Amino acid sequence: MGDVHDDVVRFRQRLGLPGLIDVHTHFMPERVLRKVWAYFDSAGPLTGLEWPIAYRHEEAERLAVLRSFGVLRFTSMLYPHKPGMAAWLNDWAAGFAARTPDCLHTATFFPEPDAGRYVREAVEAGARVFKAHLQVGAYDPNDPLLDPVWGLLAEAGIPVVTHCGSGPAPGKHTGPGPIGRVLARHPRLPLIVAHMGMPEYAEFLTLAETYPEVRLDTTMAFTDFVEEFSPFPPAEHGRLAALGDRVLLGTDFPNIPYPYAHQLHALERLGLGDDWLRAVCHDNAKALFGV
Repeated sequence: MGDVHDDVVRFRQRLGLPGLIDVHTHFMPERVLRKVWAYFDSAGPLTGLEWPIAYRHEEAERLAVLRSFGVLRFTSMLYPHKPGMAAWLNDWAAGFAARTPDCLHTATFFPEPDAGRYVREAVEAGARVFKAHLQVGAYDPNDPLLDPVWGLLAEAGIPVVTHCGSGPAPGKHTGPGPIGRVLARHPRLPLIVAHMGMPEYAEFLTLAETYPEVRLDTTMAFTDFVEEFSPFPPAEHGRLAALGDRVLLGTDFPNIPYPYAHQLHALERLGLGDDWLRAVCHDNAKALFGV
């Protein structure tokens, strides 16, 4: 851990950054997190890969590790896989945010009759960011039950980090098509495409070029682990550079199979310049969340 800590600190110091803002980190109820880890341990069907969890620690230690890296703000990405889960996940996340002031208060939803009500309640309680997982949840983002949710988040200007790409395994409602239809109805929705939209990188870059409130997070993209099975096309580096104000650092901490510093080095070796790195690792999220 010491070497990783030093690597992250050197990265920040070289760029002159006061710290990092990581928009894609996972904190959730312990029994839910244990089930997520068990799924990765078993190389479940959505991954099919050996996936050792690098930061399998108790909650307090995970927080200490992130802070030691100089992460100034982070999220508690959590998501339901069936009806009836989202409201109590949101209750837990509200409590976590209250006792963890450097966490951006995170909430979630699922297509169910009371989704509009509990999303509004989460917003009124101070939620700053939402998570939607179309792959694990296996739902269509165009489900009419979600109409009030997307409308509220677009109107309130609250970002929603959405796993809508088809990696590591496609789902019935993943890919740029389904979420693109949501954006066509709600063009001001602050959508953050998780994992750079892997593997449909080019198509999600097009969505970001089309809709000024669409952003992408770097979670696991460009790392050696992902480049093995879903490489980012070098031909798209120019578009990636041009969208430098709409790319945000995300890592998937703690559920990553490599040291935290590797995500930062993977961004650095793209060769898009220090200004791009500073924007991605700190400035863009600072502006979006007003921190």
